[in-house]
Amino acid sequence: MSTIAIISSDVGRANNLRTILTFLGESCTSLTFQNAMASLKGESHNLAVFVDADQAELALDLSEKFPALPFVFINPHGDFVSAGNVVGTLVDPVTYPALMQVLHRCQEYRKQQPTGRTTAQQKNVLFRSLVGKSTHIQHVRHLIEQVAPTDANVLILGESGTGKEVIARNLHYLSKRSEAIFIPVNCGAIPGELLESELFGHEKGAFTGAVNSRKGRFELAEGGTLFLDEIGDMPLQMQVKLLRVLQERTYERVGGNKAIKCDVRIVAATHRDLETMIAQGQFREDLYYRLNVFPIESPALRERKEDIPLLLQELISRMQGDNAQIRFTENALISLMEHNWAGNVRELSNLVERLMILFPNQLIDLHDLPQKYRHLDVEPYTPDYPQELQEREAINALFGESADLDDDSQESEFDGLGSSTLPEEGLNLKEYISDLEISLITQALEQQDWVVARAADVLGMRRTTLVEKMRKYDIGKT
Repeated sequence: MSTIAIISSDVGRANNLRTILTFLGESCTSLTFQNAMASLKGESHNLAVFVDADQAELALDLSEKFPALPFVFINPHGDFVSAGNVVGTLVDPVTYPALMQVLHRCQEYRKQQPTGRTTAQQKNVLFRSLVGKSTHIQHVRHLIEQVAPTDANVLILGESGTGKEVIARNLHYLSKRSEAIFIPVNCGAIPGELLESELFGHEKGAFTGAVNSRKGRFELAEGGTLFLDEIGDMPLQMQVKLLRVLQERTYERVGGNKAIKCDVRIVAATHRDLETMIAQGQFREDLYYRLNVFPIESPALRERKEDIPLLLQELISRMQGDNAQIRFTENALISLMEHNWAGNVRELSNLVERLMILFPNQLIDLHDLPQKYRHLDVEPYTPDYPQELQEREAINALFGESADLDDDSQESEFDGLGSSTLPEEGLNLKEYISDLEISLITQALEQQDWVVARAADVLGMRRTTLVEKMRKYDIGKT
């Protein structure tokens, strides 16, 4: 597990920061400036280094010696601007949004390096709970607690994805029927001609293909709860038969003539406007009033956006496997709370599942979210790696990739700058790297007709970085 090294001569400050980071689930180790050099040599084992900037020279010296590690300066003096591998600053008292932001920057600094790797995500599980502190969801929970102990029929109304089946399951588990079975039936997913057999069962020979008798959902749910989802999609002829069952508490199997008593609690749900359907002759008014004994409105997610942080926490805890999880920065949470959520909680659940696959065990910032969920105008953070680290990677790439090339191909590749074999008389490495940079930058600019933005893309760097190098080497179109 990656650790965060905390370097400070102030024991109290180091302990406070370590307590906060440990509470957030991070592994921490405390170091002094005296033993920091030896302890940080195993760079791959450290996620980041939080260093006390009260001793600015020592802090800067450490950051320069370990360019592969992201550094966060604590209590810097004056207006300190993050640069290179110093990715951010923290000032006492440390706030949660500021801490999450610098942790995300540390994560991105490590991840975007050429050697960065991600781990596989484990299989997810489903979301099955009602969570939230909004007035809407508290009202829903209150209604569930009130009606659950009774046998009253319940009609759950709400848009698709708001969790109507979750409400139905909570009604069942809080009722006196909780030890019996809960059976859901999606009335819109079963063809009308088969729905009667599905609900009431059939006798042998009742119709072509009925080679055996079969119990229906009402019979299987005896003593328990039958959840009729999308009741608004039920055909009119089936509505008549369902009404009879609700009135007389008896039914017959298809092809049978024996009345079967029914002890089942009915919970129905729909995303349709049943009153409008009644006016249009598409739903029976008498059935509506039989079902609508106790209505519960399932609120849309956009009506309870303040519940999104708690919903995210619940979804992540239920989906995580082998301690794999994700967290969100303040900007990401604010942006998610600004989204309209047409798909409601189901859409949020799908987004969390997608993010856990893409970013396991990572902090999610605004620009990690899919484009449609970004509702803030915030510039993405791009690491500005120190020159030393960039030169190290350039040298590794140069000598690693050209090792198998012959002399002629090397001369062609590097335009006369020489091969990867060190000359006997030696060379000036800094000048060699500079000449190589000048050559490659000039080639890229010429290939792209001196359009700096396109040349920067070809070289894999930011436009501002390329402009700085052009100014440094006095490269211009002649």
